[in-house]
Amino acid sequence: MAKEAHVTSQSWSRRLQCEVDKDANYQNTYVIHPPSPPSRLPSSSAGSLLLVFAGFAGYWVIGGINTTAWTIGSSLLALGLSVGQAMGMVVCAAVIIAFLAVGAGWMGSHQHLGFTVVSRSSWGMRGAFWPVLNRVVVGCIWMGIQMFWGGQAVRIVLGALIGPKFVNMANTLPLSANVVTADLVCFFIFVIILAPTLWIRPEKLQLPFRVAFIMITSVMLGMLIWSLSTANGAGELISQPSTAQGSTLRWNSIFGLQSFLSAYVSGCLGQSGKLFPHHDFGLSHGFQDWTRYARTPNAALFGQAVTAPITICVTALCGILIASASTLIYGKVFWNPFLLLLHAQQSMTAASRAGTFFAGLGLLASQMALCIVLNSVPAGMDMTTVCPQYINIRRGAYIVMIVGIAMCPWNYVNQATTFITVISGWGIFLAPMAGILLADYFLVHRRELHLDDLYIGNHSSAYWYTAGFNWRAPVAWAMGVWPMLPGFARQVRGVSAYNGWDNIFRINFFVGLGIAFAVHAVLHAVFPAPGGRGSSPFGERRHGVLADRTNLEGDSS
Repeated sequence: MAKEAHVTSQSWSRRLQCEVDKDANYQNTYVIHPPSPPSRLPSSSAGSLLLVFAGFAGYWVIGGINTTAWTIGSSLLALGLSVGQAMGMVVCAAVIIAFLAVGAGWMGSHQHLGFTVVSRSSWGMRGAFWPVLNRVVVGCIWMGIQMFWGGQAVRIVLGALIGPKFVNMANTLPLSANVVTADLVCFFIFVIILAPTLWIRPEKLQLPFRVAFIMITSVMLGMLIWSLSTANGAGELISQPSTAQGSTLRWNSIFGLQSFLSAYVSGCLGQSGKLFPHHDFGLSHGFQDWTRYARTPNAALFGQAVTAPITICVTALCGILIASASTLIYGKVFWNPFLLLLHAQQSMTAASRAGTFFAGLGLLASQMALCIVLNSVPAGMDMTTVCPQYINIRRGAYIVMIVGIAMCPWNYVNQATTFITVISGWGIFLAPMAGILLADYFLVHRRELHLDDLYIGNHSSAYWYTAGFNWRAPVAWAMGVWPMLPGFARQVRGVSAYNGWDNIFRINFFVGLGIAFAVHAVLHAVFPAPGGRGSSPFGERRHGVLADRTNLEGDSS
């Protein structure tokens, strides 16, 4: 009986294992994902290069024109900033985001390496699991929040179609649930709509994605025109001074700035490992990366350095103007476009039902694109590194969705100040990782890597360090994280004031990135790692077998 059970378990284990590419010359282990060969890069023709530029810009159209930038911009008003001050913080954040995106994507566009692979040079072949797992966690959190907002879009659409019977649905949930019945029902309706799309190869969704971009842009501009015309201007809020004063205003401004950065740091951190379809979506490494597919080293520069700040700033400005005008129309500030549309729907006139239906449809399409392009697939791609034998990108995407549901995301978006606190907290853990990534690539290794060694999972790799871990990276990360923890805990408990710990937390993105950057570089200078300097091309060493090369140190062959 025991023998039969063992055979059965082995049979199921083989069935559950992920397939590999046909005629593959690799084993399905955590050291897969070789660099993209020239044959897999886009054509160098003028038309194809135009599509490449459009592709990089398109990523930031998704990342910039969405509810995240919309709500963050208007949420700054809840911190006591004036409209002018809020936009100043948005512009500063957008410029910094552009620099981070270009810097973090440099190794992808110049050496065609993904985030999971680049992390091995700084954290070690085994230590690289830690930053990847952190990105997966953040992806799950964002997935949950974006799905909840997707449910809000469903509620708007159904409210317009069904009418008062749905809009006035009675709430049967207790106050402690932090969510009403209509929101919960629509949340799961959105999940049901989203789930089948995760099975589709994203290259088949390119046209729907373009339609979604057009729809969300039209919704944003339409709501802006409607709100300004209805209020006969931008409202009094646009000219009102800040409600916070003195040191409170200064610290809230900095807190809002770094909160904005924290919301985008995960995307910036993985710029060299973003979505670009290749091979079968069901296979364990069916996706290559984003900046990895740049035909020329600077192909991604315009799409990121220019498109990112423009889309973010325009979206945040529209969100602020709409929030300001809505104050004059309804007597209260709506920092969230979903809440504004749901409130406008209460009148149940033919105009409000038609307007909210099309606006809700555009927001629904946008949330679908966000969940796929920025959350489920990238996080699923990272998961393949953790357990490639049993998790491919498609399975990882569904795992991300399930975890996003389990986290009960409505607890994080119920009010503006809570939303700001939550997204700021994520920067505590990710900003130091960005500092380590940049310090390691630009200062420690001076943009030179032994490419073959990034795919060798044993002691012969130049990036094996100590038992597969580079102890310098976790030390730098811990040094960048711990100063923010007391202030974060106080902020979550609602007892934050303006003492030293609280103020450090308000600038956690800058402090964490700066400390980790400096400590990682200094530790490598004081305790240099053998074998990591110099560069060598991909193909010199294969499958963990040491070629005729006796000295890795400084080798530039």
